[in-house]
Amino acid sequence: MVRIYGIKNCDSMKKAFAWCEEHGVAHEFHDYKKTGVPRDRLVLWCRAIGWKTLVNTKGTTFRKLTPEQQDIQTQSKAVALMVEFPSLIKRPVVETDSGQLLVGFDPVTFGSFVK
Repeated sequence: MVRIYGIKNCDSMKKAFAWCEEHGVAHEFHDYKKTGVPRDRLVLWCRAIGWKTLVNTKGTTFRKLTPEQQDIQTQSKAVALMVEFPSLIKRPVVETDSGQLLVGFDPVTFGSFVK
């Protein structure tokens, strides 16, 4: 089973859900816009794949931040912002039972990761 973290109405999320349905992949969904992501999990993700991979600098939420907030130089600042603004986290974040992580949706990569 995989856990998919994201925001339900996001286009990338819809593609990931459709892919899972089409390929019969069981998944659990965690809507981090509604319930957030615990700080300790974000820290683990950052250690595994780096905070720059997780922070969505191209989205509306990032553009609405002040220039000071956008100037992210450390993991601790990135984590604090992702806790405060969960929409800053790229989507989807897919986590396997073994702790492997994948960020974003690409059908080929997704297929090799979740099967």
